[in-house]
Amino acid sequence: MLNIENLTLHYGQSQILKGISLEADVGQVTCVMGTNGVGKTSLLKAISGVHHRSGGDYTLDGQAIGRIPAHQLAARGVGYVPQGRDIFPLLTVTENLETGFACLPRSEHKIPDHIYELFPVLKDMRNRRGGDLSGGQQQQLSIARALITRPKLLLLDEPTEGIQPNIIQQIGRVIALLRDEGKMAIVLVEQYFEFAYGLADRFCVIERGEVKLAGDRESLSKELLREAVSV
Repeated sequence: MLNIENLTLHYGQSQILKGISLEADVGQVTCVMGTNGVGKTSLLKAISGVHHRSGGDYTLDGQAIGRIPAHQLAARGVGYVPQGRDIFPLLTVTENLETGFACLPRSEHKIPDHIYELFPVLKDMRNRRGGDLSGGQQQQLSIARALITRPKLLLLDEPTEGIQPNIIQQIGRVIALLRDEGKMAIVLVEQYFEFAYGLADRFCVIERGEVKLAGDRESLSKELLREAVSV
């Protein structure tokens, strides 16, 4: 579904990513790991079109992707759940979900039942403002909003950050279910090691904007991965 080769990215004169290569297949979770400030979030921003890459090749579902804006990538099937959630605090839960309709034809402007099956709390709170939800509930809303767009590629940036343990477990179950349905590729940026290791089929460890270690679960031991991401 996703293939990037030698991707570079700059913020002004500073080079953040230096020749990143990454693959993500349908029915798998590819986990991007590393300490703070190594470029993980910048990588997702480049893939989602939030920040244009400086160079490198980007292929999505067999199609070469130029430097197109985020809304066009969303329409092509890239769902992005940013770090910090970025829900609309003054809109209700339902209205937040409906913002995902912008990527869909008018005939599909409805919230599917499976969204509420994945996140039952959102149905109970559908008339609440987003800003009134807890951090864990906001995270569920952010993931659900991305799923409304029916993504082929789902990008998740630190979905466990600041979330209570029971919600972390629920989010983990949802990610595993989405993976096992085999309809999308998932790229997960995550620092909670056990959570990431339990879900991932493939790993990519970044250090100082470069790939330090990459491979699938069979080729990389848990101990090697833990050592690679430790400070």
